[in-house]
Amino acid sequence: METQVGSFFGAYVDRQTALRLFVQNVYAWMAGGMLVTALAAWATLTIPLAFELSISLRWVLALVTIGLVFYLSARIESMRPSTAKALFLLYSVLMGKTLAVIFYAYTTESLASVFVVTCGMFAATAFYGYTTKRDLSSVGSFMFMGLIGLILASVVNIFLQSSALAFAASVVGVIVFVGLTAYDMQRLKELYERAVENELRATNYAIIGALALYLDFINLFLYLLRLFGRRR
Repeated sequence: METQVGSFFGAYVDRQTALRLFVQNVYAWMAGGMLVTALAAWATLTIPLAFELSISLRWVLALVTIGLVFYLSARIESMRPSTAKALFLLYSVLMGKTLAVIFYAYTTESLASVFVVTCGMFAATAFYGYTTKRDLSSVGSFMFMGLIGLILASVVNIFLQSSALAFAASVVGVIVFVGLTAYDMQRLKELYERAVENELRATNYAIIGALALYLDFINLFLYLLRLFGRRR
């Protein structure tokens, strides 16, 4: 069955092709964001002044990036596509500067090996989330509760400095973001439906989908790095 849609999907495409185009757009934005993050991290690590600023402003950077996530999520329905694009790229740059401080503590070899493992886990989980017929809404809700628990445990451990709690949180973190990856991948089909209904904001929906998967990948990578990364 063919349906007439606008410029985002093309003149006339069938439903399956339109969905594939939307998912490809999501992954293009996710890949672009990760590339910008990698370049920002590399630039921060190679420029001493930028690295020193990132260390001194690390809490400010963390709060700004969290604020951008909430702002994008809350206003994605109403903001212009150009604004959504700019904020996503800004977020990617700030995340790169934040991650540079973390990357500095680990060897290049362990960063590379953990990245490869993360890619494999993410790809397998995303494939499952996209192809499964099971409704993963309950999984998403459960993992979100786990995420809240992780945040609370991290705050508590700032004061306790417990290596056992840090290890347990890292294991739980891997499980949580594996589950969220599957859930967010399935949720792309819901975002696609909203994009078809409001094609003027189709790019916005692709960007918010890319942001969700970007966060899943980055957090999965960081928790695996805590478990298996080798420090300098």
